[in-house]
Amino acid sequence: MNILVTGGAGFIGSNFIPYFLTTHKNISIINLDKLTYAGKLSNLEEVENNKRYTFIEGDICNIELIESLFYKYKFKGVIHFAAESHVDNSIKNPDAFIKTNIFGTFNLLNVAKNFWMDAPKQFKTGFENSKFHHISTDEVYGSLGETDLFTETTPYAPNSPYSASKASSDFIVRSYFHTYGMNVVTTNCSNNYGPKQHDEKLIPTIIRKALGGEPIPIYGDGKNIRDWLYVLDHCKGIDLAFQKGKPGETYNIGGKNERNNLEIADTICRILDQETPKKNKSSYKELITFVKDRPGHDFRYAIDASKIASELNWKAEENFETGIKKTVNWYLNKFKN
Repeated sequence: MNILVTGGAGFIGSNFIPYFLTTHKNISIINLDKLTYAGKLSNLEEVENNKRYTFIEGDICNIELIESLFYKYKFKGVIHFAAESHVDNSIKNPDAFIKTNIFGTFNLLNVAKNFWMDAPKQFKTGFENSKFHHISTDEVYGSLGETDLFTETTPYAPNSPYSASKASSDFIVRSYFHTYGMNVVTTNCSNNYGPKQHDEKLIPTIIRKALGGEPIPIYGDGKNIRDWLYVLDHCKGIDLAFQKGKPGETYNIGGKNERNNLEIADTICRILDQETPKKNKSSYKELITFVKDRPGHDFRYAIDASKIASELNWKAEENFETGIKKTVNWYLNKFKN
């Protein structure tokens, strides 16, 4: 069976593909990626010679390309990672986010629907179990106060062009289930961390700046809180939702590891002090610098993952302490080479 993975050269996708190929020996993956700044083929060196893996460079907004791939490979599943995802970039250049995240998602959905279905609620022979899995974010829910958690029924309240574009794509996916009876599932995840993340993101930036002896930039007072999810735990949740998730359902995937940004920086600096101490014995924490907060910066995100835990038997295997140590060691090898 062939499935289409979009955006598989990015952070989460490039962790997911090797895991999925190892776990499912009867499935082949065609990875479609535009290779923007966030996608790198080097992220997938471990599978490039796998006979069940094919890479195609292309844009999900290109309808002719998408249609040709469906007709060539007869996809029975789509796992849709491809998205513009950096909040700061969405504030400066929102147009790319609207195009890729909204129109690109619609394009994929519509081609898949037309290929798999003859009419609403009527699947073509052989495509009755075809599924479209949409990867989204907890940012669509807006910002939390000091208590409460995001659940699958939390009202959407996106606060950035990025989260608004993802919220829009979530609603389009939902509409294809309710209007056409298409087999779709959506997962909304908390902040991922781990190997292969783009250097501009918070955790790689802290490590990179610290090793370079540069100021470590922390927005505002550093008190913004995120729920941190180790990327491989997320990949396992995606796999479960794709294989066993109920049509039309949403599943939140979170790590139950709430930390504010200053705590993240302190933890990483402490690990670096142990793993690669400075010659003058000073702590990397001395490099932490507070910078002007970004516009509309959400205070806190935190996910209630009890639905996917109870219905699909998912659980996070890494706690933050074990996951962040693995992550720092991976980046130490990357930045030192």
